[in-house]
Amino acid sequence: MADTKIISEVTGSVWKVLVVVGDAVETDTPVILIESMKMEIPVLAPEAGLVSEILVAVGDPITEGQAVVTLKT
Repeated sequence: MADTKIISEVTGSVWKVLVVVGDAVETDTPVILIESMKMEIPVLAPEAGLVSEILVAVGDPITEGQAVVTLKT
């Protein structure tokens, strides 16, 4: 199994974490919601896998290109 980092495409703050370690996700499953410019923007899994690590917490500021979740694929 390989590790895949799920990357945020926007700058903002973590509004909600939608997964926990051990969850199975499919391609395009929302894993994190980011609040940016008063909008909720989902961060989607690029492929199917198991959540192995959550790298952010609710309220954390994040930047474009930052890894937010690690998947075992």
